Amino acid sequence: MNHIEKKPLHQLGYQFIDGPYLPEGKNEYYLRDKQRGKETVHRKLNAREIETLVRNDNTSDDWNNIFVDNDFDPNLVQHCHFYGMVRIGKLEPYFLEFHNLRLPVGLYNSTIASCDFGDNVVVQNVNFLSHYIIGNEVIIANVNEMATTDHAKFGNGIVKEGEPESVRIWLELCNENGGRSVMPFDGMLPGDAWLWTRNRHDAVLQEQFKAFTEKEFDKKRGYYGMVGDRTVIKNCKIIKDVTIGTDAYLKGANKLKNLTVNSEAGAPTQIGEGCEMVNGIIGLGCRAFYGVKAVRFIMASHSQLKYGARLINSYLGNNATISCCEVLNSLIFPAHEQHHNNSFLCAALIMGQSNMAAGATIGSNHNSRGADGEIIAGRGFWPGLSVTLKHNSKFASFTLISKGNYLHELQVPYPFSLVVNDEHENSLKVMPGYWLMHNMYALARNSWKYIDRDKRTDKTQVLEFDYLAPDSVEELFTTLELLELAVGKAHHGNKKVSEKVLRQDGRQLLLKENESVKRMTIYAEGIENSSRKVQLLKVHRSYPLFRELIVLYAMRNLLKNTATLTSFNALQALCRNSKRTAWHNAGGQLIKAEDLEDIKMRIRKGKISSWHQLHDVYRQLGARYEQDKLQHALASLFELLQLTPKEFTAAQLRKCLEQSVHTFGALTEGIYRSREKDYVNPFRQMTYENQEEMEAVVGKLDENSFIQQTITDLKAYKKQVKDLIKKWEL
Repeated sequence: MNHIEKKPLHQLGYQFIDGPYLPEGKNEYYLRDKQRGKETVHRKLNAREIETLVRNDNTSDDWNNIFVDNDFDPNLVQHCHFYGMVRIGKLEPYFLEFHNLRLPVGLYNSTIASCDFGDNVVVQNVNFLSHYIIGNEVIIANVNEMATTDHAKFGNGIVKEGEPESVRIWLELCNENGGRSVMPFDGMLPGDAWLWTRNRHDAVLQEQFKAFTEKEFDKKRGYYGMVGDRTVIKNCKIIKDVTIGTDAYLKGANKLKNLTVNSEAGAPTQIGEGCEMVNGIIGLGCRAFYGVKAVRFIMASHSQLKYGARLINSYLGNNATISCCEVLNSLIFPAHEQHHNNSFLCAALIMGQSNMAAGATIGSNHNSRGADGEIIAGRGFWPGLSVTLKHNSKFASFTLISKGNYLHELQVPYPFSLVVNDEHENSLKVMPGYWLMHNMYALARNSWKYIDRDKRTDKTQVLEFDYLAPDSVEELFTTLELLELAVGKAHHGNKKVSEKVLRQDGRQLLLKENESVKRMTIYAEGIENSSRKVQLLKVHRSYPLFRELIVLYAMRNLLKNTATLTSFNALQALCRNSKRTAWHNAGGQLIKAEDLEDIKMRIRKGKISSWHQLHDVYRQLGARYEQDKLQHALASLFELLQLTPKEFTAAQLRKCLEQSVHTFGALTEGIYRSREKDYVNPFRQMTYENQEEMEAVVGKLDENSFIQQTITDLKAYKKQVKDLIKKWEL
C-alpha cells in the first residue's frame, strides 16, 4: 500500500528541516541564506503590487512572505501559486531567447514553494517548483516536478543526519560483487577512484579514503538545490535533488534525481531528450542525450553518453564517449571510445586511450563460479569486432585483440601486440609489436588525437598519451626478457637448462643470429589458461624494434630537456642518480611506484588528510613529471646498453642520437605506408568510379593533415639532433 501523508495546507513550503535537525537558535532558512552567498536586499510587496498579483490570478498562503527586488514588475507574474517564503529578483519587460526559444521574463502558470529567484528569470508551466535557489536569467519551462528534499545529497556518497547507513550510495567499480566499492563525490578524479579501488587489503588506507569523503560534505539537513546563471531547463519531467551549475542546458529529460551537474560558461553541460540519470556526478562540459540511462555513476569532465547508452555502477573518465553500449561495474580512464549497440563492458579496469569495437563483449563474468571476475587492460586497449573475453584477464598497453571467441583467461604482457585465436589450428597466436610493424598510422594518431581532444579546464592530473612513456617502456623491458627466454627454450628444445642460460643464449641469438630466429617456431608460457600452445610471431622483428624504441624514448626525452642541460658533462651529472623504477597508471597520470608508496604512507599517517591535499600532490608530481620521465628514459638507455653513466661516452650518445633519427624516420614511413594501404587496395577502391571520386570522398593521401604533421615533426627532430651534436661537440 502506498503511504500517503495528509498534512494541513498551511504547512506547504514550510518546516523544510524537521525540528530534531534544526540547530538551536536557527530558522529553517539558515542554510538557504548561506548558499545564496552575497546578501541581496529584498523588500516586502506593497499593497498595489499585491492587488496586481491577485488580479493576475496569483495566490499565496501569506503575501508577507513574498520578498522582491526594487525593480520588480508584478505584471510579469501570472497564474502562479506561492507557498512558503519566496524571494524574487528583478523582473523587467524583456524576453529571453535561447536556440530560437523566446519567452517573456517572469513567472507564469507555476506552483512555487520556498524558492529564491535571481534577476530576469523565466519560469513557465512548472507544475511544482520547490526549495531551489535559481540564478540570473535562467529559463525553466514546461517541467512537471522540480524539487529538493531536506536530505538531498546531490549524488555524493554521504549520509545525512538521522539516516541509516543503508541509504549511502556506493559505486561498485571493477568488480560486480562490490569488493572494490567507493563512495562517489563531486570532484572525484580518475586517480582517486583508482587508488580507492586498489589496496583493498589496507584497512587503514581504506578508512582514510572514507574519512576524506565524509569531511568534504556537511551532514546537516536543509540544503537547497541550485540552478546557476543562464541555465536553460525545458520540457523535462522530473528533476529531484539535483544541483546544477551555470550555463547548463537540460531539455526533454525524463528523470534526473540525486545528481550534481557541473557546468560553467567555458564548459557548459547538456542533458537531452529521454535521459534518465540517477545517483550520479556529472562533470564540466559533459553531454548526455537521446535515451541515456545512467545509475550510480560518475562522468568526468568532457565525457559523453549518447544514443541509448547505459552506464551503471561505473566511472567514465575525461574526454571519453560511450554511445549505444552497456557498461557495468567498470572504471574507465580518460580517452575511451565505445560505440555500437552490441558492445558490452563489465567488471573491468580500462586504462584509457581505448576503443571497443562493435560486438565486443568484455563480460559477462558469470562464466566463473561467482560474479567476482575482473579484467585489467593497459592504455590503448582495442578488442576488435565481436571479441568475447573471459574474466579474469590482463593485457599490456596497446593490445589489439582479433575477432574471435576467447574461451580461456588471458595474460598478455607484450605491449603493442596482436592477439589471434586461431580456431583452425586450435592455438593462440601473439604478435608482439604488431602496431609498430603494421598499423603505425593508427598507433601514432591515437596519441595525437587525444592530446588534441583534451578539453579539460582543470588539469590537476597530467595525462600521458604518448605511446612511448614510462609504463609502456617498462613493459618493453619485461617483453625483451620474455622473448629472450622463449627463444632460448626454442633453441634448446627439451634439454634441461637453467633460466639464466636460456635467457643468455636467447639474447645472443636475437642480437647476432636474427635470421636463424626467423626460422624458429617460438612458444610462450603463462599466456592462456589452457593446455593448448601459444605461438609468438615475428619475434625476430619485434625484439630489435623494441630495443630501438627504448633508445628513441631516451633520445626524445633528452631533446625535450636540452634547455636545462647545457653540456654532455651536465647530462652525465644528471644521470648519476638515474634508475629504472616501476610506474603506475593512476587514472591516466603516470606515477613512480616509490612516489605512490609515499602517497599511501602519508595518507595512512594523516599527513595527507583530504582529497584536496591529495590533488595538490597530483599537481606536484605532474610538475616534475618531465624531469622524472627524463631520468627514467636515460636509466632505461643505460640498462639496455649495459653501461653505467660513467661508462657512457659522447661518441655513444652521438650514435644513439643518429640511431633514433633512423628509428623515427622508419616509424614516420610506417605511418605513411599503413595509411597508403587504404588507397592502393583494390577492394577499397571498388566502391568508387575512379581515383578522383575516391579522393573527393576520403581526401588525398598526400594532403592528410596528420601525415603532414608527422613529416614536419621528423624534420624538426632531425634538426634538433643535428643542433645538439654541434652544440655539445659530439
